[in-house]
Amino acid sequence: MSKPSPDPAAAASFKGLALFTPGGDCVYCIDQRKHNHWHLDLCAALQTSLGLADPPYFLLPCFTATVDRWMDPTSHEIITVAEAYPRALRFQTLLNVLFNTDDLVWQPNYSHHEDCSVWVIESYRTTFPQLWERHNLVMRVEATWVNPLGLSTAPNIGDDPLEAEATDPSDEIPHLFKLFVSGADTAATEQMLRVLRNTLEATLSSPYTLHLIDVLTQPDQAEADLITATPTLIRVSPSPVRRIVGQWPSAQQLRDLLG
Repeated sequence: MSKPSPDPAAAASFKGLALFTPGGDCVYCIDQRKHNHWHLDLCAALQTSLGLADPPYFLLPCFTATVDRWMDPTSHEIITVAEAYPRALRFQTLLNVLFNTDDLVWQPNYSHHEDCSVWVIESYRTTFPQLWERHNLVMRVEATWVNPLGLSTAPNIGDDPLEAEATDPSDEIPHLFKLFVSGADTAATEQMLRVLRNTLEATLSSPYTLHLIDVLTQPDQAEADLITATPTLIRVSPSPVRRIVGQWPSAQQLRDLLG
């Protein structure tokens, strides 16, 4: 079983990388060793999750955001540098929740202007139509992903390489959650995401997938899941399905929900 990854808030240094799709889905990673190369892992994660024929390498770097935090050896102050390409910059609220960076203002990165042009990006739409759809995917990538050519990528953060090699992914049931809210960018939603993320990171020892669904913009999904009030958190898997409706639960209630 994978070891739980430490929370970046408790670490003096870490690197974080997030990759978005044109439709607004997100995969991200947090590397406290600061020596893994995660771009290929995130592309492989999108390929697997969305059923793509090939890894969507064309999203790099135009749809990425990166954060680097370290302690200055002289002043002993925590330094944080965060930047995002224009296509990812609009997700600052979500990025601050994922990387626990409070109300940090992310700086725009305007390099690779030609590669990030609308014409270049749109030329891939017919090959990767799933990327232009919204699947409400917010997924942290920790497990070792294997690409179609059989080349393995980076090991789990915090895992011993020998232990990771001996781990059988089929032994773990993936955790899938749906969080239904009213208005995806409100302060209340941001606070809910922080509590949920911190609880999941502290409780689960394996990767999880969280779908964030705004009932105002996606009422069909709310109807399909019989949502009568917001917020509603549903644990889809492992079974049995459980849900918390209405008032946002405490951290203890969330831990009870996780079993």
